[in-house]
Amino acid sequence: MTFKIFNREVSASRKELAKLGIILTLYILFLIWVKSWLGIIVIPFIIDNYTTRFIPWGWWKRSKNAALRTVMSWVDAIVFALVAVYFVHLYFFQNYVIPTSSLEKSLLVGDYLFVSKYNYGPRKPQTPLSMPLTQHTMPVVGGKSYIDAVQWDYERVAGLENIERGDIVVFNYPAGDVATSNPEIIDFHSLCYEFGKQLNPELTTEGATAEETRGIYEKYYADGKRYMAERPDVFGKITYRPVDRRENYVKRCVGLPGETLQIIDKVIYIDGQPIPQPKNVQFNYNVKLTQAIPENLRRSLGISGDDLRMLYQTAQAPLTEESYDKLKNNGRLVEEISIVNNDYTQGIYPLNGNTGWSVDNYGPVRIPKRGESIPLTIENLAVYERPIVAYEGNRLEVKDGKILINGKESDSYTFKMDYYWMMGDNRHNSADSRCWGFVPEDHIVGKPLFVWLSLDKDRNWFDGKVRWERLFRSVDSFK
Repeated sequence: MTFKIFNREVSASRKELAKLGIILTLYILFLIWVKSWLGIIVIPFIIDNYTTRFIPWGWWKRSKNAALRTVMSWVDAIVFALVAVYFVHLYFFQNYVIPTSSLEKSLLVGDYLFVSKYNYGPRKPQTPLSMPLTQHTMPVVGGKSYIDAVQWDYERVAGLENIERGDIVVFNYPAGDVATSNPEIIDFHSLCYEFGKQLNPELTTEGATAEETRGIYEKYYADGKRYMAERPDVFGKITYRPVDRRENYVKRCVGLPGETLQIIDKVIYIDGQPIPQPKNVQFNYNVKLTQAIPENLRRSLGISGDDLRMLYQTAQAPLTEESYDKLKNNGRLVEEISIVNNDYTQGIYPLNGNTGWSVDNYGPVRIPKRGESIPLTIENLAVYERPIVAYEGNRLEVKDGKILINGKESDSYTFKMDYYWMMGDNRHNSADSRCWGFVPEDHIVGKPLFVWLSLDKDRNWFDGKVRWERLFRSVDSFK
């Protein structure tokens, strides 16, 4: 078929025009879905590829050099594959492997998850200038894999569902806004407070007012941060990461926007009512053995190699209720067994407040909801300061007992985003919202749908390394 465009004679077959029609339709539907009208500038290039050909897209196909045609055909295929994978990874789904035991025995270390981004709605790129398929570090060579000079505002495409209580969710690590080039430094903020306290032994918050306590913690943090910055050979170079370039974490959502959460003796209460525990929730137990646990029993109880080493070294192990019952009733193996009461208050959110909360007894705390105003006092300011400042970009000060937000005296704050409370099922061995607080909606990555591969690091390939019974099992089945 021949026709003219801009006084240029154009030839295109019916097949090419049909392809063009299908691709344009799908692309326009995609732009409508993501509401990204900037993508319209790509349409002329799509049309040119099939009709006008002002740009010599397939110049190498007409070359007489066979080697060049072969090489360029491979380059063309690889580039197309990378673009397609990047597009799918950005808007539809990605792979995620469980690195730690915080969700055991629901999700296990070595579970590979198929994570859907369209269930909760994919985020539009916030850091567009980045190396495809990397999180924040270049593979092999190291260094940042993104350029943060260009930052787009947070926007999320409409999804299929909202986050519900009990959902297992993948999200960006909220405390990962400041990190270092040393991969062993996970929680920069906690270290700042820890070193700050060591550098100021004469400062104590005991008996201090809420305003005095705030000032002391500000000095702790500033001194600790300066201490680390002056020692890059030990701690690495300090770096600041955009939201979508922070580490991916996976936890279970136990608290929703607008709810009041409290933990009393290990039981989670929402708006004053206890909520059911996940079926595989586990706590640490003091265990006094009369002999070593037989290998077949260890495997049947789901006690990992790491758990076993913890048991032999500390006489404690994380157990589900079912595993606890089996061990308790095994008198020949277990002399004594009792649950651990974890009243440890160090490293508990908020890090800059003396709440007295612990892992087993926490709150109550109101989870912010978009459009909801929460009263602010000097006493509760530490709980909400991080969302107000770090997540919603405000400037906050306290002067003469008054709270100033962006220079204006405030006794409340209206939140711009929804927030969630995430916790691991391995309750005594999980760094979660009890350590770093609320998870803002702009940190939500996606919803794991199923386990597509599961590898047991404690076994070899000829001794059950692949957990066949977990393959393609729905993540919802672990609620």
